[in-house]
Amino acid sequence: MGRIRPARRILAASVLVLSAAACRDKLPAPAGEKAQTGDVSSTQRDAALAAARVWQRPATPTGAFDFRRNPGGPGAFDPGQEVECTFKRKKLGGTTPKFYCTLTDGETVKVKYGEPNGEIPSEITATRLLSSLGFPTDRMYRVKSVRCRGCPPLPQQALTCLDEGGPELVCLQGASESRVVTFENAAIERPLPGRKIESAEDQGWTWFELEKIDPARGGSTRAEVDALRLMAVLIAHWDNKGPNQRLVCPEGKDRPDGGCAAPLAIIQDLGATFGPKRMDLLNWRKVPVFTDPRTCHVSMSKLPFNGATFTDRQISEEGRQFVLALLRGLSAEQLNTLFDAAGVTSFSHVLTEAHQPQAWTDAFLAKVAEIASAGPCPS
Repeated sequence: MGRIRPARRILAASVLVLSAAACRDKLPAPAGEKAQTGDVSSTQRDAALAAARVWQRPATPTGAFDFRRNPGGPGAFDPGQEVECTFKRKKLGGTTPKFYCTLTDGETVKVKYGEPNGEIPSEITATRLLSSLGFPTDRMYRVKSVRCRGCPPLPQQALTCLDEGGPELVCLQGASESRVVTFENAAIERPLPGRKIESAEDQGWTWFELEKIDPARGGSTRAEVDALRLMAVLIAHWDNKGPNQRLVCPEGKDRPDGGCAAPLAIIQDLGATFGPKRMDLLNWRKVPVFTDPRTCHVSMSKLPFNGATFTDRQISEEGRQFVLALLRGLSAEQLNTLFDAAGVTSFSHVLTEAHQPQAWTDAFLAKVAEIASAGPCPS
């Protein structure tokens, strides 16, 4: 069995980088898997977006939410669990360390690994926070370790090498069916169950498209949409390109005509939050919720990508009050538990105090106070 060591990381990374220079072909889709393409017309997708909800009353009252626990449901993982799986050659986007792995029951999940990997604590924090408030998200499970059979020492780099045409002998150096590589303090991601609604590959939805949500057609109210906008600013969700959000038809909500009875507009990638980097207390403190608290204008233009798809916006008073009511349901003790369970104590921070959950809680509550002192906003 193998464990990831710094010296081996450097050696393996060097080999993979050099091999990738000679790449020509693309990594084929795994056998038996259908390529992800647009499955609905643009008209059908627009209809689903108009009827989309961004918020639902949480099943567990916010004040009773236990942030120490991983998400529940079938197949839930315990935070102290050592998960067994088999490496799956499946293409992945992005550059952060991750790979797909097939569990013993046949389910394939995404695994995020590596230290320091700020996506792990930031995504666990953000998904649990939003879920507790009623904003649907994918499910992130922190586990003690993932024991991957057949894994190369550096799965992300190996998959990139293969995708760019590198020879298997070089790209998958160190991997074999009999060898198990252990990734400690990893996170497992499961998507919110349901069908993606998109008329183009990796379409997702952009923040300026939230204007299309129509309460008269079953969609969320302006207050709920503005509350989601405020939460996105509060956690600094700056990597908000279309594919990092998802329009989804939950299980059991498909209509015979191909439509959806209750579509949801969710954020599906929250790894780049609490920054503007990832889990960066020093700079997160400096990001204001409002560019103008008196008029309730919000913006991400000073964050990476100049705000990406999040255009400057004036928040309604109804939205400000809505999100305040949600946030005031959280106690300081719960927030300390949230940041602790997400792993801020062990992450490699710039600031020493960032290892203390209380420092994050204080910064969070300061942002809540900023929302409370703003306005009143225009209705």
